[in-house]
Formats: sequence, structure tokens, C-alpha cells
Amino acid sequence: QVQLVESGGGLVQAGGSLRLSCAASGSAFSINTMAWYRQAPGKQRDLVALITRGGTTNYADTVKGRFTISRDNAKNTVYLQMDTLKPEDTAVYYCNAPDLFYSGSYKNIWGRGTQVTVSS
Repeated sequence: QVQLVESGGGLVQAGGSLRLSCAASGSAFSINTMAWYRQAPGKQRDLVALITRGGTTNYADTVKGRFTISRDNAKNTVYLQMDTLKPEDTAVYYCNAPDLFYSGSYKNIWGRGTQVTVSS
């Protein structure tokens, strides 16, 4: 079984920074795309950023220039560096691997989420 475990959330003041990490654990799997989503109370879950195994990235317009996604393929870990945080960035942040190959098939795997709260 493969799991995604997020860490690094917390409470920060507006203008501050946080770094989220998401590590995939298990054995005999491979991951192409890794992504971060977020969901604020009463709102839908939205894509924040994604990165392919080759390093191609894509960002939501709301975070461009403030957030940076990166990954360490050897560690099966993806990071989200969040700078110049705003109160509207407050949400639960979820790690996602939409095309994880494991046990003979591709699977869409989600982490349990980590809370990010930005105070004004």
C-alpha cells in the first residue's frame, strides 16, 4: 500500500512563509505527477500547483509568484514553498499523486491534508 503524508502546516501571520512537504511511502511504485490542492471551509478543492517527474510545473493564478513547487524524485517527496502568505491562503492543503503506478495499475492517491492558517 502506498500512502502520501503531508507535513509543515501551521499558523503564520500575513506576509510570512511556510514550507509544506509530502512524502510517498510504500514499495514498488512510481509517480509521475505530484500536486498540491487546497480546500477552504465551504469551498471546493482547488489545484494550487503541480509538477511532473521531469520538473514541468503549473500554478494557479492566485499563487503565481508567491508559491514554488519542487520535488525530490529519489525521496518521492514534493514540497510547496509558500511565501508572502495572505489570509485567503487559509485552507487545508492536500497532496495528490494522480497517476501513481502501483500493483499493476495507475491510481489516484490523496494525502489526509495539513491545515494552513494565515492571520491578518
